[in-house]
Amino acid sequence: MREIEHVKYILRGASMNLLIIGAGGHGHVVKETAQALGIYKKIDFIDDRSDIAIGTCNELERFKESYTDAFVAFGDNALRYTWFLKAKELGYHIPVLVHPRAYVSPSAIIEEGVAILPNAVVNTRARIKAGTIIGIGALIDHDVTIDECCHINSGAIVMAGSHIKNLTKVDAGEVMKSQN
Repeated sequence: MREIEHVKYILRGASMNLLIIGAGGHGHVVKETAQALGIYKKIDFIDDRSDIAIGTCNELERFKESYTDAFVAFGDNALRYTWFLKAKELGYHIPVLVHPRAYVSPSAIIEEGVAILPNAVVNTRARIKAGTIIGIGALIDHDVTIDECCHINSGAIVMAGSHIKNLTKVDAGEVMKSQN
């Protein structure tokens, strides 16, 4: 699925622009990941509390004509889910952002709005659902399912066969077994 996303980017050409919803710490990580991919002509933020933002979150619809893609970059899982749904409803393309230094198995399924950061591993037949963050150096073993808008923090390990439920945060360095 990741290869399909990259083919879409190539076909859409160099005129793509990315609007990042949230200009905090995670927003900057998302921006650097998008820059590392080299597929966006312009990348900007909207945020209610940032001097570098070009507008507020409630102005999301206003930017639809200028930005092909939107990516929700709030660290708060529930807030990220709310804005993910709003961006989808408005018709934005919500990309998968996989840092070039991450490994994603060809058999893994990665849904839209997922960020996979440097040195993370998503192993064989793992499924990462929409809006999830896979942090720096996180290890997602084989046959894992991670539901929507989870945050697997830096260095966390999700053991083989585990199922992580919607909106769960796995803290840095934590080892998770199944939540079934």
